[in-house]
Amino acid sequence: MDTIAVKEFLLELQELIVERIEQVDGKTFVRDTWDRPEGGGGISCVIENGNVLERGGVNFSHVFGANLPPSASAAHPEVAGRSFEAMGVSLVFHPRNPYVPTVHFNVRFFMATKPGAEPVWWFGGGMDLTPYYGFEEDAVHFHQMCHNALAPFDSSYYPRFKKWCDEYFFLKHRNEPRGIGGIFFDDFSAVDFDHSFQAVQSVGDHFLSAYVPILERRQDIPYTEHERDFQAYRRGRYVEFNLVYDRGTLFGLQSNGRTESILMSMPPVAKWAYQWQPEPGTPEARLYSDFIIGKDWLGNS
Repeated sequence: MDTIAVKEFLLELQELIVERIEQVDGKTFVRDTWDRPEGGGGISCVIENGNVLERGGVNFSHVFGANLPPSASAAHPEVAGRSFEAMGVSLVFHPRNPYVPTVHFNVRFFMATKPGAEPVWWFGGGMDLTPYYGFEEDAVHFHQMCHNALAPFDSSYYPRFKKWCDEYFFLKHRNEPRGIGGIFFDDFSAVDFDHSFQAVQSVGDHFLSAYVPILERRQDIPYTEHERDFQAYRRGRYVEFNLVYDRGTLFGLQSNGRTESILMSMPPVAKWAYQWQPEPGTPEARLYSDFIIGKDWLGNS
């Protein structure tokens, strides 16, 4: 397996996304590198107080070491005691305008080795959309791009990974989805290395096509403090998920990754309100009734 090709793809993808989003926003990302004492490091690209993005980060990391953190070996007892190598690109964009959804995306590769044994490896990743004010056109477009990314490889991938995404990005303590989903996959080593890698490349190559048209379509919609307040309230759900459930956050912190880069996914402003409910018939209520419901946006069922 060609791990050098995987790393080259990830670095190129990071730069491509950063350059395209800089064109949309008009401001530049701050780029800095970091090293991990136990082995490896990464490149963090972060924008704050942009014209379009209130905060955004596109991070590349490549870490390795002799001991797996508990978040990795707990689900995979077969890799306990092995040396590991993990690399990936992960991003979160928190837009300023409440009519533009937050988006999360990542692609990653993991390998565990020990002398005299075959390597254990897999890919993971996906993308998901978290709107504050729902637009059916945007939801259908985003899911169509997710479908298009996977369709050339296996017709079962999109429905399977869509379901996985709905189940993974779910706040059990709230009994509600985080957003309208997308695709999510982990432990992906289907057919062989080349097939799996090509499918993951396609997911990465479709991200900008999935998100940028939505970003450009909604970024100039007028809004008031009322919409901003609801955005901040819903961002609180994002924080809850990342700190309670997100595997990437746990792996990064447990493997002694760079804390600032790991937590760049947090929104710059978030709010919580005690037992708040939206007024019936409002756009805020429609988010709950029509959008964050695990819907089949492409009508395949």
